[in-house]
Amino acid sequence: MNEKLNIGIILGSTREGRVSPAVGEWVKSIADLRDDANYEIVDIKDYELPLLGEGDSPGIVKWNEKLASLDGFVFIVQEYNHSISASLKNALDLAQEPWNNKAAGIVSYGSTGGARAAEHLRGIMGELMIADVRTHPTLSLFLDFKDGEFAPQELHLENVTMMLDQVNSWGKALKTVR
Repeated sequence: MNEKLNIGIILGSTREGRVSPAVGEWVKSIADLRDDANYEIVDIKDYELPLLGEGDSPGIVKWNEKLASLDGFVFIVQEYNHSISASLKNALDLAQEPWNNKAAGIVSYGSTGGARAAEHLRGIMGELMIADVRTHPTLSLFLDFKDGEFAPQELHLENVTMMLDQVNSWGKALKTVR
């Protein structure tokens, strides 16, 4: 199986002033140096998703179609009150089968590196049959953001690379069961 995987880098926040686009672009810039997959930013804000149970919208169909076209994911996750954002939880809940049997990595950020949000996300991914990989880059609001600007430390490059290796390896394996 030499076909390249399609990996979506999912921005997990929709609020004003969010930094997930900068973190996502940084991850993509690292991923684009590789030749093992096609990487793209997938911004849930672009889909204008309604809250679960509050009706249908064309955005839900487009969201599910986008997810179905992907072989794996990298979630850019910020910690809000010790968990993931409501917009990410809603986006996860508005799809089922397009998530199944795919691999995912997590890049999180927050005062404790977003570790608590990542742990909540792992539980949700298990229910959606998404296989999350072990390596998990954690970005500190105190060390990786300077004056409101994203400025990651060099040490994160190795973890992002290892996480992408794992997402691709698992993504290829899981493609055989879909």
